[in-house]
Amino acid sequence: MKKIFLLIYFMVIGHHLHGQYLFEGQLTEGASDKSVYLSVIEDYRKLSRVYMEQIFRKTVTDSLGYFRFQGSNLPEGNRIYRIHIDNCTDSRLGANHVFNGCSDTKSITFIAHNRDTITFPKTFANEVLCDISSTNPKSDVLLQVDRLKEEMVYDFSNFRSAANRKLNTKKWFEHLQRFGRQVNEPLAELYIYDFLSDRRNETYTYYLKDLAQNEYYADLESRLRKKYGNTVFTRLYADEIAVDGNLRALNGTGSFPWKWIFAALLTLSILLNLFLFVKSQRQNAKPNLAKLTVQERKIVDSILNDKTNKEIATELFISHSTVKTHINNLYKKMNVSSRDEIKSLFLGHNKNQPGV
Repeated sequence: MKKIFLLIYFMVIGHHLHGQYLFEGQLTEGASDKSVYLSVIEDYRKLSRVYMEQIFRKTVTDSLGYFRFQGSNLPEGNRIYRIHIDNCTDSRLGANHVFNGCSDTKSITFIAHNRDTITFPKTFANEVLCDISSTNPKSDVLLQVDRLKEEMVYDFSNFRSAANRKLNTKKWFEHLQRFGRQVNEPLAELYIYDFLSDRRNETYTYYLKDLAQNEYYADLESRLRKKYGNTVFTRLYADEIAVDGNLRALNGTGSFPWKWIFAALLTLSILLNLFLFVKSQRQNAKPNLAKLTVQERKIVDSILNDKTNKEIATELFISHSTVKTHINNLYKKMNVSSRDEIKSLFLGHNKNQPGV
């Protein structure tokens, strides 16, 4: 199914496909009939290892160990590709192959478009897939990034102190981002971003802080959209920095703010229980009628019968202001603040009780 998806992918973008590409190289002499695979990587979060759904071409080496990929089925613009070889037999392909289970596996990741001629020469030590000779000046920038990452690791390993880590993190973030701008290839910057923002790396915490104050990330999104439009990797990057930005806003460290959420829930629970307790106490309280004068009891009876102040004044032959005075005294004696609370206080009691 995944191979069918890749086939459809290249058919859909077929109107952009023209030109011939040629990727070739040589393994060690005598390494004949070795499987060599060509993959396209649209999801930059899947750069760390081989995924079966990325593979769209396979060839085998000839009697002298040469391999070649040639055709016109690549997108017109630059994309990230991988060539890898392994000694897995056909029976071992599958899970072992996907998770790099074969001990003899070699790969190289590079940038290319559909008109490139690229050679992967052997080095002086007969190492393979370690160097690139290409008509595309951007093809080897990922190798250059890998060399910078090795220097970064060396800097961090000199002193395993917090001070050294802090200073070197800031230095290498700036250095790698500056390099990405200089090569003028957003795909190389995605390659760098994938490394610096990886949650498994020590750089992740600094990345969240940098994201909040550095315009570089928004600029990179603009460069991606300008050069590559609404591609898979552009959308993925835009979504990621939006989510990480919100995460950073929730908590300055970037870790999920469980302690604050727990504190808020605990406070809410205490307030809710206090409210329910007070409400229960009021509902269960017995109205103490002994504290009330005869006139106040009559006013309580009128309130329970939903009579207005004017109606109470007419019925008891007193002034409107006197009614208000009696009601204010009722509030104080019964520890309430409204007519509704008086009604609630007497709820469940017989309204026809003598004197009420």
